[in-house]
Amino acid sequence: MKTMKNWLLTGLLFMIVSTAFSQGKISGTITDGSNSLPGANVAIKGSSDAGSSDFDGKFTISTSVTSGEVVVSYLGYETKTISFTVANGGTVNLGVITLDSDSNQLEEIVVMGKGIIDLAKDRKTPIAVSTIKAAEIQAKIGTSDITQTMVNTPSVYVAGQAGGYGDSRITVRGFAQDNTAFLLNGQPINGMEDGKMYWSNWSGMSDIANAVQIQRGLGSSKLAISSVGGTVNFITKATDKKEGGFVSLGVANDNYFKTTATYNTGMSKNGWGTSVMLSHWQGDGYNDGTRGEGQTYFVSVGYKANDKHSFNFLLTGAPQWHDQNFTKSVDSYLKYGRKYNNNWGTQNGEYKSERTNYYHKPVVNLNWDYDISDKTQLSTVLYGSWGRGGGTGNYGTKPTTPAGGQINFDGILASNQAIVDGTGNGDGRSTNGAYVIRSSVNNHAWYGLVSNLKNQLTDNLALNVGIDLRTYKGTHFRQVSDYMGLSSWTDTRNLKGDDDKPSGTMESTKVTERGRALPWPATFNTLAENQRIDYDYGETISYGGVFSQLEYSNESFSAFFQGSLSNQSHQRTDRYDYLPQFQESDKVNNVGYNVKGGTSYKFAENHNVYLNAGYYNRQPYHDNIYLNFTNQVNPFTENEKILGLEAGYTFTSKFLTASVNGYRTSWKDRVTTTTNVATAGQVIGGTTLQAGDLILITNQGVEQIHTGIELDLIAKPIDKLDVTGFLSIGNYEYKGEALTTRRDESLNTLDEAVKDVDGGKVGDAAQVTYGLGFKYEFVRNLSLDADWRYYDKLYSTVVTKDNIELPSYDLVDAGVSYRLFIGKGKKDSINFRVNVNNLFDEVYLSELTSATAVTPTSVNYKGINVVNNGFFGLGRTWNFSLRYNF
Repeated sequence: MKTMKNWLLTGLLFMIVSTAFSQGKISGTITDGSNSLPGANVAIKGSSDAGSSDFDGKFTISTSVTSGEVVVSYLGYETKTISFTVANGGTVNLGVITLDSDSNQLEEIVVMGKGIIDLAKDRKTPIAVSTIKAAEIQAKIGTSDITQTMVNTPSVYVAGQAGGYGDSRITVRGFAQDNTAFLLNGQPINGMEDGKMYWSNWSGMSDIANAVQIQRGLGSSKLAISSVGGTVNFITKATDKKEGGFVSLGVANDNYFKTTATYNTGMSKNGWGTSVMLSHWQGDGYNDGTRGEGQTYFVSVGYKANDKHSFNFLLTGAPQWHDQNFTKSVDSYLKYGRKYNNNWGTQNGEYKSERTNYYHKPVVNLNWDYDISDKTQLSTVLYGSWGRGGGTGNYGTKPTTPAGGQINFDGILASNQAIVDGTGNGDGRSTNGAYVIRSSVNNHAWYGLVSNLKNQLTDNLALNVGIDLRTYKGTHFRQVSDYMGLSSWTDTRNLKGDDDKPSGTMESTKVTERGRALPWPATFNTLAENQRIDYDYGETISYGGVFSQLEYSNESFSAFFQGSLSNQSHQRTDRYDYLPQFQESDKVNNVGYNVKGGTSYKFAENHNVYLNAGYYNRQPYHDNIYLNFTNQVNPFTENEKILGLEAGYTFTSKFLTASVNGYRTSWKDRVTTTTNVATAGQVIGGTTLQAGDLILITNQGVEQIHTGIELDLIAKPIDKLDVTGFLSIGNYEYKGEALTTRRDESLNTLDEAVKDVDGGKVGDAAQVTYGLGFKYEFVRNLSLDADWRYYDKLYSTVVTKDNIELPSYDLVDAGVSYRLFIGKGKKDSINFRVNVNNLFDEVYLSELTSATAVTPTSVNYKGINVVNNGFFGLGRTWNFSLRYNF
């Protein structure tokens, strides 16, 4: 028996030793082309042999398999499979394995509303698309709005608006924000009243965005949305599956300071997980008198009940306030300097601004993903948002700007103390020389539901159907923010009757309370209706829509058809300017629809061509349905008609990806509104305006035709160098005649005129843009990047036949990044980043003076604003950030 045991033990030992010596070893190094990837997963396909890379991206795994495939995966990158052959007891080195970034890869996150988000990859038929990942957003955003991350995209133009934090705007293929659809995880976020975006309300977007996808043209969204120029989809962070987080610190020019902290619990065994982020920022602003401060909060709770049901609750908001710099003449800048701002001054030696934007817009949504079967999935999101805040400005007698160029608040205070009680006639002017700082408040409550059911009918045919429901209630009024020494303010006005004309019944409102121009007080305190001045109205908008998409696809060919039908209901209520029995307007219902279709063909592995077409019959926005901001229904308003045609070609290889896209978009029966600034004593329609008064210019009935061609490319000529480039050549023109209405800031009509605008150039965006960028890794984890952009064919925003063209210009941004690994965990590292924007400080007053030495106009120039022969903008700016990941 003992002899038998010895033989068995000897045999077992022999087998173990033989197995050990017969195992081969596979090694390699995993990078993203610039940096090593520690903690990447490495596995032998079809076996249990696996491992992970170390801090330098290196790995070694043992296997008894002599040939097969190694599968390498890492969060945020495309999985790569490499074939290998290794002799028994031998070693094979696979060398450097470079993983390509997957801009749409969200598999390691509890993805919210998988059937609703509508990323470009979710449809086989391609579109013109660019995707910006979280790493690039965090590296390059600095102190800018989230819009700044899109500047290196074809046919996208980003510009300033009011000189403060959050005061930017964006155009896509020459169409402004009210004709570009903006989505948050697939849900619409354009304003329900006018379709506009106010980026100060979304100042925390750069902190919470996991990716930004810009779909130029028709896009892939199935909803009945305003994607005339394109669709921008913000995909936020959700509940991270892995525990970790980061803390960061950022500083920049003009005393800017920002701190951020994030923590993820990871997903527990019972399916729960939570991610939390908090940030705070503050700064003095580049222009004088543009201070600002804000916070961002983000809470995401995920729950995976089982293999079929996943839920995610998200709450986020970004309360902020920032002072603004509205435009003025070039002469003012020549006199006072390029950072001049006449909207501020001092009172008793303390800084004070007349123009402050403040807002808080909490957003909450609940997502439910239900995998009914392997062929059928249901995605639903229920959401709500509550906006509170507004913007301040002068009300009453506008003070004369003293010799120093700033507002004389001490003089105003002394004058008001002598007046005691201010009076006005309800049109924004004082009848006894008094002055107050007012707030124009814009509050809303918005609720909605989007649900999409996807069914894979066959291996090649997929059907989507869904609903889109929204209800919105807005409230708009003015209140006193600062009485400036007055005890009260009384407005007296002539109430309107059923014909929208003065009834002869006079009413006076005396107010003594003030509303603070700060986001948190505005969130929880709203002044009573008897404490409102100038105007007090609201609207109720209800929206119901259905949508569907059918797509056929195989390995080389795809085709789709998509359609949506919706009804919008509008009613306006004016509590201030009408007799009680006439305060509610007639209810207006409008039906709209859109249809889209397209096809693509892939050939020779690397080549793909596509052709898409779409037609929108779109309901007008609420603000265009009622005349002159009254309860009178505009009889000339009708559905806008948009026809889009686009075609493209894409080449993809290991070293180069390039796309060429061509498009033509026509937009009929449209309404646009721009602003101008009055000069001292300017008379319009018998009304004498004061210097600096805003003039709202509305154009109806004109048609726009936008055509163009786009090129974008990504190349990797050598391992350590990435090169990007883009080109867009557009031609945006007006066609026909336009009815132009000019109104003052209190929305009173000044005059109307019909003019020929046929062949006039559309302004607000450069029609020709191109740029180049690179990123080069000098040594491991240390890289330099730069982007150069050129802008040409830039015209004023005035709708006219002979528009003004401004000089071409170019800008350069640059940055340096370094990542230091400091711990044993794969995430333990410190990121260092320095950015310099507008590196060569190019803003030339002489160019602007010569280019605008004609009638008053409005245009964005060099990412800045030129209005009424004036401009403001940024010179060279810088920022530095440090981030610890754990």
